[in-house]
Amino acid sequence: MATVCWPYFDPEYENFSYRINPPRVSVDNATCHDCTLIKVDSVNKPGILLEVVQILTDLDLIITKAYVSSDGGWFMDVFHVTDQQGKKITDSKTINFLEKALGPKGQSNEGAKNWPGKQVGVHSIGDHTAIELIGRDRPGLLSEIAAVIASLHINVVAAEVWTHNRRIACVLYVNDATSRSADAPNRLSFMEEQLNHILRGCEDDDKVARTSFSMGFTHMDRRLHQMLFADRDYECAVVTTDVSYPPSFRPQITIEHCKEKGYSVVNVRCKDRAKLMFDIVCTLTDMQYVVFHAKISSDAPYASQEYFIRHMDGCTLDTEGEKERVIKCIEAAIQRRVSEGVSLELCAKDRVGLLSEVTRILRENGLTVCRAGVSTVGEKAVNVFYVRDASGNPVDTKAIEAVRKEIGESMMINVKKIPGGKAKEPENHRGWAKTGFFFGNWLERYHYATFCKDGSINALGCCNSGHRPPYLTQLSFLLL
Repeated sequence: MATVCWPYFDPEYENFSYRINPPRVSVDNATCHDCTLIKVDSVNKPGILLEVVQILTDLDLIITKAYVSSDGGWFMDVFHVTDQQGKKITDSKTINFLEKALGPKGQSNEGAKNWPGKQVGVHSIGDHTAIELIGRDRPGLLSEIAAVIASLHINVVAAEVWTHNRRIACVLYVNDATSRSADAPNRLSFMEEQLNHILRGCEDDDKVARTSFSMGFTHMDRRLHQMLFADRDYECAVVTTDVSYPPSFRPQITIEHCKEKGYSVVNVRCKDRAKLMFDIVCTLTDMQYVVFHAKISSDAPYASQEYFIRHMDGCTLDTEGEKERVIKCIEAAIQRRVSEGVSLELCAKDRVGLLSEVTRILRENGLTVCRAGVSTVGEKAVNVFYVRDASGNPVDTKAIEAVRKEIGESMMINVKKIPGGKAKEPENHRGWAKTGFFFGNWLERYHYATFCKDGSINALGCCNSGHRPPYLTQLSFLLL
């Protein structure tokens, strides 16, 4: 038998150029007076733009401007960023993390997993099980899901819930009461059966809803985009008639053809918000489009973003059908994270059944959750709910007060009006006038300060007289 010879290819060859030309990262606080410049130079590779934007977004940095270029096999990117307060990035730990995560050592993602500000159970999986749910949304559905999980004595340590176009997508990280993974096959099988039954409601079609489990690592926000995209939520667009979201603020998306360079040019103009660039880049990447150039700018309250793209096979968007699909998908990605009306931020000692209890109270008071985030910091559970009434209209102040009275005995609650909502600010209660809480995505840095009757501030919640107010009955109405 003749010997067959094949040419040898070193499996490390593809990474050779990347190893001899590692990424160079610069964090510049001197060039601009009002923002930090983050410059990234690297050999180009698939998905690199999304990796960079994802890291900046996970650090809660606000991208005010960006310039992207990745032609010729080289990736050059400049981001103008600020923190949540609109200030430069001066914290040495954050700067060091950026340099490691975006630089040569960042490719292992170990830095991202070990960053202390990450939500517990999201980027540090450990002994947690991930549950992914998608189905048709309806009032009270989240409460029913949480009740099933609580009935199995399983605790939700982190979760994110999005609703869009009458669909709901959830990613929950759970463990049992002893902090071990809830991965027993019979237990998971029973949970899946119960959750699918709730998600399907009266319908028997398996395509209506589904539940899946995973022990692997996934980026929560990106996974939610992928789930809703796979569910084709962009095909059943619902026209927004609420005057709190005027037509002038609805996304304006156009696609043109650049004949000189052979690109399709996607132009997006919409209301500016945090994580906008991530949502758009994530969607383009998952649709198999490559961003070669981009220009991002923010002129409050609007943002303008321009992307020069081609499909991974090198083709541009030549047909009207292709253009219409991309426009719909980008618009859906923008609107999935938009929440208007009222947000409820709650803090309490973590325990099994806490999410079930809170969502039950919201449901019984006629409130429906349009988006939610759950995290655990030590022994504290921090839950944020964006709510509307059962018809999708702004929440009545009486309903908020009813929730406060029922929940206030067991946990701290903070109420915020999201821009565009219509809820009215109630009168301040006498005595403890206002308690403010800050809940960023980096919940390790969560803090609060109490404003006492005499105007003094004490981070421990005590006034100058040394008396502490009732710990569980404080409420703040913050109108943004």
